[in-house]
Amino acid sequence: MRISSEDSLKLNVLLANAQAIRIDERRLWVHGMTDGDDARVELHPTCPPEQYLRLVRELLSTRVLGSPRGYPVYLRRWTRLGEMHNRRLDSLLMLAEDEAVIAVARSRDLTDDLAARAWWSLPTAEVARYLLQSRSVVDGSMGAVAAQYLLDYLPFEPQPAAVIEIVRLLLQPGLLDGEKRRTLWQRGKAKNYYYVGFLQAAPDVLPDPPPAHPDYVLAEDALGACVDDPVATLLVRLLSAPGQRFLATCERVLRKPADQDVVVELLYAVSGYFREARGTEGPFSDVDTLQRSAAAAVRDRAPAIRQVLERLPNRERELRAVLLLTHCGEPLIRSIFARTDAVGSLMRRKIAPVVNPMLEAIATLRRA
Repeated sequence: MRISSEDSLKLNVLLANAQAIRIDERRLWVHGMTDGDDARVELHPTCPPEQYLRLVRELLSTRVLGSPRGYPVYLRRWTRLGEMHNRRLDSLLMLAEDEAVIAVARSRDLTDDLAARAWWSLPTAEVARYLLQSRSVVDGSMGAVAAQYLLDYLPFEPQPAAVIEIVRLLLQPGLLDGEKRRTLWQRGKAKNYYYVGFLQAAPDVLPDPPPAHPDYVLAEDALGACVDDPVATLLVRLLSAPGQRFLATCERVLRKPADQDVVVELLYAVSGYFREARGTEGPFSDVDTLQRSAAAAVRDRAPAIRQVLERLPNRERELRAVLLLTHCGEPLIRSIFARTDAVGSLMRRKIAPVVNPMLEAIATLRRA
C-alpha cells in the first residue's frame, strides 16, 4: 500500500510551507499552519482510512525525523516531564501526533510563538494547563488565550484535583482581571475545593477579608519589630484581616472536603503558608505526637517562642495553635489514606483525628 501520488505531492508541499500540522481523522484532511492562513490537503485513500492515515503519518515522520516510526515511544516519558529541548520542538509540531504536541507544551524551552503553534495543533484543557506552567507563555500573548479557555472549561472538569490546579494556574499575575477572579471565587460556594487553588496561589489576597482579629493591633505593636522571628511574624500575619480570611477558608474546606486529593492539596496550602516558622523539627506523621510537641515547646519556653511570650504574655493557647498548624502537612494523613480509598462522609470520619485538632487550632486563632 502506498500514498497516492497526488496526496504525496501535496503533503510534501505542505511540509515545506507549514509551521505545524494536524490531521482531521473524521474528514480525512491534513491541515497546515502557515503565515496568516490554514492550508489544507484533502486525502484520497487507496486503502481503508485507518491504514491510510498511518501511511500519512509515516510520510510526515520520514520527512521530519528521517524515520517512519513517528514520535519515538522511548522519548514520551521524558517529554511528559518537560525534558525535550528546543532543537527538537519545531519538528515535533510537524508530526500530527498528540504526544508530540504535549512534549512541546511541557518543554522548559517553550516560547510564546511555539505555544501558539502547539495550541493550534491541539487546543485541549490538558495543553492549556501545560502552557500556563511556562512563565514565557503567561507573560506573552498566549497566556490570555489559554487562561480564557480554562476559565470556560472549568465548570465541566469533574476531578477536584484538576480544578485546584487550574485555579492555581489562572491566579498567576496578569491572567485574570478582578471581576473574573471574583467569579472564580464565587464558584467555591458550591464546590469548596475551588478555594484550595486560591489558598495555594494567593493566600494573602483572598477576596472579602473579614475584620482583623481584635488583638491584631496589640500583637502588631508588641511584635512588629521582631522581623527576624518567624513565629512572631506569623502570629501577626494570622491575626491580620488577610490572615483571618486564610484561616476561615481553610476551616470551610476542612469541614467538608470532597475527596482525598482535596485534603492533600489543602495540607500543601497550609504547609506552604506556615513554612517560614517550621524550623528543623518534623515532619510529623502522628497528630498526637505533634500536639505533645507543640505543648512542650510552649511549656518549656522554646527559643522559637520565648521572645513572643516576653513581649505578648498569656498567649500560650494561641502559640500552641500556631505551632500545631506550622507542622500540619501531608505526612499526617499518609498512613490513613494508605489504608483506605474512602471519599465523602466516610473519609471525613476517618481523618477526623487529624482534622479536629486543626479545626480547634484555627478556632483559637480566630476567637474574638
